[in-house]
Amino acid sequence: MPFSPVPIESKRDINKAGHILTDKNSSVDDMEWALDLADRWRACHAYPINTFQATLRRKLSNYPGEPLVAQRLKRMPTIIDKLKRLPNMQLSTMQDIGGVRAILDSTDEVYRLASSYKNKSNKSRFAHELINEKDYIQQPRSEDGYRSLHLIYRYKNPQHPYYDGLRLELQIRTKLQHIWATAVETMGTFLGQALKSRQGDQQWIDFFAITSSAFANKEKCPAIPRYNTLSYKETALEVSNANAKLGALDMMKGLSVAVNYITNEGRGWSYHLIILNSLERTVQLRPYDRDSLEQAMSDLAKLEKEASEGRKIEPVLVSAGPVSILRRAYPNFFLDIDEFVRVTSEIISSTQK
Repeated sequence: MPFSPVPIESKRDINKAGHILTDKNSSVDDMEWALDLADRWRACHAYPINTFQATLRRKLSNYPGEPLVAQRLKRMPTIIDKLKRLPNMQLSTMQDIGGVRAILDSTDEVYRLASSYKNKSNKSRFAHELINEKDYIQQPRSEDGYRSLHLIYRYKNPQHPYYDGLRLELQIRTKLQHIWATAVETMGTFLGQALKSRQGDQQWIDFFAITSSAFANKEKCPAIPRYNTLSYKETALEVSNANAKLGALDMMKGLSVAVNYITNEGRGWSYHLIILNSLERTVQLRPYDRDSLEQAMSDLAKLEKEASEGRKIEPVLVSAGPVSILRRAYPNFFLDIDEFVRVTSEIISSTQK
């Protein structure tokens, strides 16, 4: 299977490309050079995340229910936005360009899976270096309510040493945390606001933060810090009040897209390019087999360029299995927010009992 090599340019050049992409005064020629190098730097993470995904699927083979596994390369606009928001960050050391995600039934399963990765007795089979861990379940973000467990690794593979040193992120979250996080992304897309990055209308950020605190209570996990003095009933009342101010759930109901499945579900596709047009409420799916990753990356780069030039689309390249699973793993790209509406409606209804 053809995977992209690590660029021959130095880390200094890669970081220079990141700086050019965030500088509004960069020349057209410099921007084209920087974008080409950034695209190749992103593409070289495909092989490492593919091996991480295979390990993850093996680990989850004996877990109950239907755990979801998904992998993705970070969208270029998101990479550029992150570099703008965090001026001290370097493109060469951005830890989540390649990401793998596990979605499980409970927090117990989240920590069980995390322990299996950190267990030193497994070191011979999993040689990658754990360089950072962020537990947003025990210590959720106060500003927006984000909850998940992140393990950040430096890749190491004796069989393919040229990828050594690349950084990858493994996200482990519960289904409840997942429907919350994807609802934030969905509404951010619908409203044209970067809610996921804690940018946009403060009322919407507050609505999702208090809702996350209610979700945390349901999972018997620590509340969002700015709401940790509230009882569950008080939290539910705050959710109800925040919803009433925004008409949030009414706005969310019926959000959906018309899906153009350019695919044959009978084939074993390895990758899908999802192209969301939130204005027209359509999403197009382009499938690729295992040997067509290079073409998929090229198509992604072209679509991202079109988006940067004004075309109202959001393309992303993902791998999660059949379309039915793809939709559960990435509901935000289908403007699918029904599960969030259902759970939040139940929380609000509990205040009336």
